[in-house]
Amino acid sequence: MSNTPSRKKDHVDLCVNEQVSFRGKSNGLERWEFMHNALPELDIEDIDPSTEFLGYRLSFPLLVTGMTGGYADAERINGQLAEVCQDLRVAVGAGSMRQALENETFHESYRVLRRNGPDIPVLANIGAVEVAAMRDVRPAAYLVDLLQADALVVHANPLQEFLQPEGESRFRGVLDGLAMLVRELDVPVVLKEVGAGISREVAMRAHEVGVRWIDVAGAGGTSWAGVEMLRRADGCEVSPQFWDWGIPTANALEELRFNCPTDLKLIASGGITDGVMIAKTMALGAELAGAARPLLSALFDGGIDALRDRLCGWKRDLLGVMFLTGAVSVEQLRRRPIVKAGKT
Repeated sequence: MSNTPSRKKDHVDLCVNEQVSFRGKSNGLERWEFMHNALPELDIEDIDPSTEFLGYRLSFPLLVTGMTGGYADAERINGQLAEVCQDLRVAVGAGSMRQALENETFHESYRVLRRNGPDIPVLANIGAVEVAAMRDVRPAAYLVDLLQADALVVHANPLQEFLQPEGESRFRGVLDGLAMLVRELDVPVVLKEVGAGISREVAMRAHEVGVRWIDVAGAGGTSWAGVEMLRRADGCEVSPQFWDWGIPTANALEELRFNCPTDLKLIASGGITDGVMIAKTMALGAELAGAARPLLSALFDGGIDALRDRLCGWKRDLLGVMFLTGAVSVEQLRRRPIVKAGKT
């Protein structure tokens, strides 16, 4: 029997119960600051933080990125996440759906996202290793149909696969697989890292095969290398330097913002913990921000109400930044001056 369900449970348990953040590296957003506007010439009631994403109007630019699915308790977790996302009109994604390709046992742990989120973007999710092995588009189309998804996220996680006890470090063929998905699926394909960042070179290679959405998923939040290092029990010593391996989120955004085609759209996840960070990612070129573990922790600590309060707090933070920079819309916020701390 597959060990995928137990691995998925391990991941969630470690993320909410252990210290799995980067130890010596931040996401770099603290190095950036907005120019304060003492005369914003608007009332806070004038501000509209909503944005378009995949044909939906979100109340503010946030994607609750894929966390889980494929084991017994995941249906409850995903159901609660989707319920709050539906109420607040933000996007939500599934965790890796590899288990759904193995058998139908836990399909409801994925379907509940659309059932509880009928009017928001819902994103399916599969690993790059699985994409490299696909001989045709049918497995990916199956996942999209299962979720009634608006996009398919392909997570590229070579560091995690390298360190994972059950990992499969087979990435030859991913680009060909991405090209096939872009060509044959009816929904957009999003290329995403899982906390080690995406460089300009990788983004350009993905763009060349048709990918138009990149989630930089940079370093500075959850260290999935750290998660897998905690899971290892084989006695094989692993360098602690892998714990902090990766490109910080702000660095990845800065590089891609100025050096990639304008039709390549960016999502900024990796260490996002409040609405000020969301605002900074907008000014650094992102279409929306993404977050996972801080929201999962809120749900586990205080239930649906705590999750809702955290998201409402993030939205209020974003409104504050928009007010203090004189931005009446997210589009205006993207054009507001942002500089590295200490510079003008």
